[in-house]
Amino acid sequence: MKKIAFLIILTTGISSHTFAQTINDAGLWCTFNVEKKLTQKFGVFLTEEYRLKENFSRNNLFYTDLGLFYKPIDLIKVSLSYRCIQKFQLDESISFRHRITLDILLKKKMEKFVLSFRQRLQTEYRNVYSSELGSIPEWYTRSKLTVKYDLDKPITPYVAVEIRYQIYNPRSVEVNKLWHRARFIAGLDYKRNDMHTFGVYYLIQREWNVSSPQNLYIVGLEYTLSF
Repeated sequence: MKKIAFLIILTTGISSHTFAQTINDAGLWCTFNVEKKLTQKFGVFLTEEYRLKENFSRNNLFYTDLGLFYKPIDLIKVSLSYRCIQKFQLDESISFRHRITLDILLKKKMEKFVLSFRQRLQTEYRNVYSSELGSIPEWYTRSKLTVKYDLDKPITPYVAVEIRYQIYNPRSVEVNKLWHRARFIAGLDYKRNDMHTFGVYYLIQREWNVSSPQNLYIVGLEYTLSF
């Protein structure tokens, strides 16, 4: 509970100075997930996501995420994944990025509420063969708290908050060892059956301590196939 309280205080109370005027933008994120259980404890997953930016008018990025998960007990889930990212630049060229992610998820049901806390460690390489810094990895941690309300119906509403901490990034050293981004999410999941789940959400992202901070307003659409 202390860690959850600390997370909430950070996301609502920190307002460090920024270095430039904040840019506002709206976008669309569309996600397709596939999860396959191999045993009661092990499984694999695949995620494809496409994003639009600049008020839904331009390509932002496309990524493919491939990984595996392990659930030693119902309370804990551990995931390891590799992500290939194609990020569109201003001149429409593509920046290729490679990310490895380790997630630890804790989940607990308390009457009608389901609380989950995910701690993520990620490292990413960017433009490995076309940049002087391409061989130097970026390192971040991301902490996410989600609260779902069980209506005993196919539809489940939820809210979530996530904060990101930059351990090291050679391209933005001014933020090293600092918190610099928060996301606030509200959404609905519709579980048609055990195999098919549809989701819609609204996400607000805030940045600080960075040279070009952004406020993002995102509409998200999701579909998950589980078997």
